[in-house]
Amino acid sequence: MRLTLKELTELINVSEKTVRRWIKQGTIPAYRIQGQYRFNKAEILEWATSRRINVAANIFTEPEGVMVTGLADALSAGGIFYRVHGSDKESALKAVVENIRLPDDADRTMLLQFILAREAVASTAIGDGIAIPHVRNPLVLNVDQPIVTLCFLEKPIEFLSLDGQPVFCLFTIVAPTVRTHLYLLSRLAFALRNPDFKNAIKNQNSRDEIIELCRKVESDFPSEKGGGA
Repeated sequence: MRLTLKELTELINVSEKTVRRWIKQGTIPAYRIQGQYRFNKAEILEWATSRRINVAANIFTEPEGVMVTGLADALSAGGIFYRVHGSDKESALKAVVENIRLPDDADRTMLLQFILAREAVASTAIGDGIAIPHVRNPLVLNVDQPIVTLCFLEKPIEFLSLDGQPVFCLFTIVAPTVRTHLYLLSRLAFALRNPDFKNAIKNQNSRDEIIELCRKVESDFPSEKGGGA
């Protein structure tokens, strides 16, 4: 899932000079491999979402071989929970992990450790009180079906968000493959740009209302041509 510098500039519609400046400033996640810069597609999507940078529509195209699971279906499978306890980031994430609908044999302690490790690298808060905590490598969990769990915290907590707002809402993606994770992450990022869906999250609407709005937003996703079966 590595992007070249040229592919990145086309994805986010900025000049190579601008990207190189961001690299020098350390504001964009980048890797130097054999003298060439490479960028992780999932990290770039997270980065662009947190900074409200639009990305090209082709990022929404379903990668070949991905299990087709809509965001609304994944959210319905993962569940929506209210008044989740947590006095700080670690205790809130622990409560989130306890609520995720995982197989009986899933190692929740390990999942929490991986999520906390990801947060130690950089906050997954994307602004407006929303965070998308997840593991860096979705393959650490043996799950058959991708799920998205939405937890509303009883009290907002500090999450080191770029906009300084405390987090009250956490979407957690658990997927069987990196591609499926990216597939759902891209759709969640798209949905959160929809004013009606965003307001439903902000107002903590009912489960049925949120999922119904999610399905409506999905109908506006860029059409997928040439995707996998």
